[in-house]
Amino acid sequence: MNKPLSIGVVGVGKIARDQHLPAIAALDGYTLVACASPNSKVDGVRNYTSIEAMLDAEPTLDAVSLCATPQVRFEQARAALAAGKHVMLEKPPGASLSEVAVLTDLAAAAGRTLFATWHSRHAPAVEVARAWLAEHTVHTVEVRWREDVRRWHPGQQWIWEPGGLGVFDPGINALSIVTRILPSEIFLRSATLWVPANKQAPIAADLKFVDERGLAMVNAVFDWRHGPVEQWEIRVECSGGMLHLSEGGKRLSVAGRAVQLGPEREYPSLYERFHELIRNGQQDVDVRPMRHVADAFLLGNRQEVAAFLD
Repeated sequence: MNKPLSIGVVGVGKIARDQHLPAIAALDGYTLVACASPNSKVDGVRNYTSIEAMLDAEPTLDAVSLCATPQVRFEQARAALAAGKHVMLEKPPGASLSEVAVLTDLAAAAGRTLFATWHSRHAPAVEVARAWLAEHTVHTVEVRWREDVRRWHPGQQWIWEPGGLGVFDPGINALSIVTRILPSEIFLRSATLWVPANKQAPIAADLKFVDERGLAMVNAVFDWRHGPVEQWEIRVECSGGMLHLSEGGKRLSVAGRAVQLGPEREYPSLYERFHELIRNGQQDVDVRPMRHVADAFLLGNRQEVAAFLD
């Protein structure tokens, strides 16, 4: 591998510490030089309280990885691109589709890579499922993505605010898989969103899609009131039998038989993809999962439910 890319991480919260920092440390293609976060520091690197301070002090950085909340991601990405850096975006890539479109144009004009990541697409079952479904006719798809918000987002108020997505924060992971594995495009027909009386974003959602041929139905249920064991599964009934992807893409069975898969390495795979894109002078900005969420907010029938208290 060529000289490692120097990289800075912006937004040192739970996802950065649990996933991004270990993934970077495990790969030869990167050297973590700096981090920027208003309230957190990382041992062994230079730390700054803002991305602007980091960019000013670290002019030789090759790339930045943005892990802060989506509501602030546009300004951070714009600053990084203006400074000539390649940019990797945690999911969702922004607070709106328009923001991401502007960033895509800015990256192209600057000749820099912009990578909108969907980590669940890098689960070991996804590409195997995609290849199998390409050979068969899909009839129905059932998505069940249920978890306990108190476990996965304890005390995080931003998740309930506009741009925070609510239950679509995990639900968009399911949509990222569905849009990757299905051989035809889908679009939303109807949606019901259950919104707590004291919040701006839904705690549960029921979505009904149809594929572009008008033949395959896709039903998705997302719920943050589930526990104690998460249910992250997708069932696809098709001409070759039932394909069942479970545990968020860690397990796969086809026609009742378990499929042997490789190890789970979602985030190392993301950073390998980022390195490849930079090396080849390419961008990867697929907004289909986010577009489906935007459609749900546009078309969804909102139902008020009891206030949520963390």
